Amino acid sequence: MNKIRTFMMRATVGVFAAGALAAGVPVAPTAGAQAAPDEVRTTFAAQTYRAGLTPAQAGELQAEVDGYLAREEGSRQISANRIAVPGGELTVAAPGQGFAHDLASPAARSALPAACGYGHLCLYRGGDVLDFFRCGTYNMPWTGDGTFNNNQTSGTVARFLNSNRTERWSSRAPQTGTATWTQVYYVVPC
Repeated sequence: MNKIRTFMMRATVGVFAAGALAAGVPVAPTAGAQAAPDEVRTTFAAQTYRAGLTPAQAGELQAEVDGYLAREEGSRQISANRIAVPGGELTVAAPGQGFAHDLASPAARSALPAACGYGHLCLYRGGDVLDFFRCGTYNMPWTGDGTFNNNQTSGTVARFLNSNRTERWSSRAPQTGTATWTQVYYVVPC
């Protein structure tokens, strides 16, 4: 038991300090990010431990999460690799995961992508998943290529806007496909 407790304490320090420093993010809370209390940080460390991540992998994951938190106003970390963002949730693929799965969930080790819930607009890049379930206009955190699943109510139109907020392209539910996120600055799920 002491070995697990020691690992969790080291992982907590390693995940948050090394991860933040590696990402170039100050250790103090940043604008848009909420600092996690110590008991929450210990929970996140336990999640990475149960998922089989090494302390270095946990630090790498936390650095990526910290980067999202620093860029996205109003976001907060809700598990080791899941972030509540305006309009939905972002799940970051942990090192070794082909597809992002919440490390707080028993399905974290699944080799299949998580299903996009009915009524949701899910965007994918690499193994990361951005799941929108509220209407509004939201920032797109990615560039590069990816895919999407517009699993909203039939006929619901999701719009993808460029930097001056004019429509670049749209998707009428139900629809899936490939996309380039590079020129998409804002997403309007419905």
